[in-house]
Amino acid sequence: MSFLKPKTHIEKGDVVILYLRVSSMHAIEAVPEIVNKKGETIPHIFQTNYGSLKVENIIGVEYGSKVELSKGWAHVLQPTPELWTQTLPHRTQIIYTPDISMIIHQLEVRPGAVVVESGTGSGSLSHYFLRALKPTGHLHTFDFHEARADQARDEFRRHGIADFVTVYHRDVCNLGFGAELDGKADAVFLDLPAPDLAVPHAFKALKLSGGRFCSFSPCIEQSQRSIQELTKLGFNEIVSLEVLQQENVVKTRTLPVIDLEFLKLPKTDETTTTTAANAEESKAPKEVKKYLTSSNPQTLPGHTGFLTFASLPPNIPKA
Repeated sequence: MSFLKPKTHIEKGDVVILYLRVSSMHAIEAVPEIVNKKGETIPHIFQTNYGSLKVENIIGVEYGSKVELSKGWAHVLQPTPELWTQTLPHRTQIIYTPDISMIIHQLEVRPGAVVVESGTGSGSLSHYFLRALKPTGHLHTFDFHEARADQARDEFRRHGIADFVTVYHRDVCNLGFGAELDGKADAVFLDLPAPDLAVPHAFKALKLSGGRFCSFSPCIEQSQRSIQELTKLGFNEIVSLEVLQQENVVKTRTLPVIDLEFLKLPKTDETTTTTAANAEESKAPKEVKKYLTSSNPQTLPGHTGFLTFASLPPNIPKA
């Protein structure tokens, strides 16, 4: 029940984030025993680079606590969608936080909203949707791969958020979202190889009062085809974005202070000679100042995908 609401202590069955360092985190289930590949029930011992953890020992421990490993220590954290995205088992390629933050913002997902998502994939984005629409909203998520749909359904149940999501196994490009969802959605999100084929079904699913649409496409051609379909159906405010997360390099630089007093003196044509006094002055240490500077990194972030957003105006005929 880790994702349902904030908690103070770890309970049996919780999903817990074992934090070793920023680049090393693991999601583990807080159960004292597990079944190995031979079908035998054995104590749950989790191995890390800093030694082993007997998982039974963290049950009842306060979230955020420091726990001992056999060769070091770690922290136990309650999972959030952000931490889950970094530690989840990948069944497909996933969307990460920079793109997800723009998706949640542009689709205006809020408590009470009804969201239709396809495809479910590894459930990375689904957890963000569920956090945003709880406790009165609902997520309808679709995947054409039956095993992935079953895994996602079981995952939502184990995370304690199954009441807010319905998982479907369906090819939405050919079969749509089903008549039961026509006119029910506040927002529709598509992550499909051919999103333009599902745009008409998204049009049917959105409420008569209007709604928001988004598709995620690695290739600009996919986005262009979606835009053509959106335009035909009367969508407006159509825009495609690419979100690139970039960290600036911040460092302190020491720079010499240039003496510009000579500019105040009148110019002369006389040739000046360097005196011994001037030579000694040139050897003296110059005044320097320290400045905090920011610059772009030498390597820029790579491409993830194009986000195409659109709005469906109210009262568009859907005959």
